[in-house]
Amino acid sequence: MHFIRESVLSAEFLAGVWCNLSSNITVEIAAAAGFDWILIDQEHGPGDTKTLLGQLQAVGQRPCAPIVRIAWNELPLFKRALDLGAMGIMVPFIETMADAKKAVSFLRYPPEGVRGAAVSPRAAGYGTRFESYFSDANRNLLSVHQIETVKALNNLDEIAQVDGVDVLFVGPLDLSISVGKPKRFEDAEFLDILSKVARCAKEHGKAAGILLPNVQLIDMVHALGFTFIAVGSDSGIVVEGMQRNIAALNHYKS
Repeated sequence: MHFIRESVLSAEFLAGVWCNLSSNITVEIAAAAGFDWILIDQEHGPGDTKTLLGQLQAVGQRPCAPIVRIAWNELPLFKRALDLGAMGIMVPFIETMADAKKAVSFLRYPPEGVRGAAVSPRAAGYGTRFESYFSDANRNLLSVHQIETVKALNNLDEIAQVDGVDVLFVGPLDLSISVGKPKRFEDAEFLDILSKVARCAKEHGKAAGILLPNVQLIDMVHALGFTFIAVGSDSGIVVEGMQRNIAALNHYKS
């Protein structure tokens, strides 16, 4: 298993991509392309436990970490994704220190958390490597907490203080809507907010992450201090390619 938590907390630049089509094929393509991490989206994507299993298997032995965004901050969702082999969890709408502490506890085995243990799941090699997985999981699994609301910004320092919060991850669309600047990702005031998130992450030894709609914004957010960055999604890439090709073909219609 290819864990990246140590690299994330060392502020290495790690390149990611969103996969929200619930397709094992697009995950396999992304893993082969060379991304450091793949976000498998089960918040807004249509997938279930069975599709998640296929997506995690599609990563195979490639040096790429599959991170699963669960639908909400609830223990059963953590357990299912982690037991199937997720190497980290992204939790949406973290707004308070209490939210963050709860998420960290769901991710970790006792005594640091409340995750239930079982020998048989895929993550433990179906029983063949339970001891090593169990002993290392709490320090290997990545905890990504989404900052998406004004309330989260107001509690940012408290959230970042929580031991086990590894990444403060901006959900750019929801956050821009919450602050009254929908999709205005290059607005000066929104950039100030991004800078605040990056500074807070650095002060507390965490990483700052974000999903970007296009590659033109990478320089801008990297200069602010973001190192855990994804650009685009499998659905967006497919739609963009289809639209570009049909536009070119339609040029020849009479």
